[in-house]
Amino acid sequence: MNFSSTLNRYLARSYLFNMMAMLAMLFGVIYLFDTVELLRRAGKKDDVPLSLVLEMGLLKLPEVGQMLFPFAILFSGMFTFWQLTRRQELVVVRSAGFSVWQFLAPVMGVAVALGFLNIAIINPVGAMFLSKFEALENQYLSDRKSYVTLLKEGLWLRQMQGEQGHVILHADRVNLTEWEFHDVMVLFFEPDDDLARRIDAKKAKLQDGMWLFEQSTSHYPGQREPETLPLVALPTELTITELEESFASPETLSFWELPGFIRTMESTGFDATAMKIHFQTLLAQPLLLAAMILLAAAVSLRPPRFRGTLALIATGVVIGFIIFFLSSFLQALGTSHQIPGFLAAWSPALVTFLLGVAVMLNLEDG
Repeated sequence: MNFSSTLNRYLARSYLFNMMAMLAMLFGVIYLFDTVELLRRAGKKDDVPLSLVLEMGLLKLPEVGQMLFPFAILFSGMFTFWQLTRRQELVVVRSAGFSVWQFLAPVMGVAVALGFLNIAIINPVGAMFLSKFEALENQYLSDRKSYVTLLKEGLWLRQMQGEQGHVILHADRVNLTEWEFHDVMVLFFEPDDDLARRIDAKKAKLQDGMWLFEQSTSHYPGQREPETLPLVALPTELTITELEESFASPETLSFWELPGFIRTMESTGFDATAMKIHFQTLLAQPLLLAAMILLAAAVSLRPPRFRGTLALIATGVVIGFIIFFLSSFLQALGTSHQIPGFLAAWSPALVTFLLGVAVMLNLEDG
């Protein structure tokens, strides 16, 4: 039992060290490319210092890191098992009477623990950093003139009006079928942020570069009686496509905030399928990481005297990318309501895990 605990600690420590080194290497490469791209975009602006570009590159790293996490688990697992096999350590372990599942257990345990750590801590921190990155991007690198926020109180939209100031629109509910906004309040502000006008409307529509407010009443500061208007038109550069893309992406919301935001979207009238799939995908990540370890073991645990090891490792890399694209494809199908969201989120992890178990059972004698 003492030898078993010592072995488990040794395997877990070796794998964790290799995984951290792999992540650091991948982070370095991604940070370099992201910074070059941000420098290219910042070169078109006059007021973006180099220090801000470097900071934005760092703020974006956690989001990219979560995308690379399964690959880091797979590649570091393959490298760890290759090291142990090359140094004949696994031969000694097998000779001591340990089965493949016994020395896989500590490595899988580390991967699963990292999956839960990612859900509970790394994902919320990454979402906070990404939100700050997007705020800096909108402020310094983007030419967006409209900003949308979805809260429990409904939808809030801020639209710039050039030299005329800005407009803030609030709607309690949204009908996505016809893109109708119900129980709308519109506040017009001067360039010095003084309130210039308020419009309350039963319904509003966004079409052909124009906001149309129906059954509305108009209020001006100091006006005693509101003015009733059957229809009010407000020019806008906002389109329906831009409005759909303006909502917070799932990556900017932490695991703990997602359930509340999903309820808010559904109560307001928006489709929360993408958010639900993202939430379920995070829940499935520990299983996916365990499956990556099985996949790494299946292609790496071959004695050095056997030929074709490099081909098997290359096969493992290809399978890893196939899993990534399959996961993205299934999530796209789930978002478009072609398949259930639960199936889109869990099937890549479950299929990969069962495939890894099946391959290990065929390759190993226990």
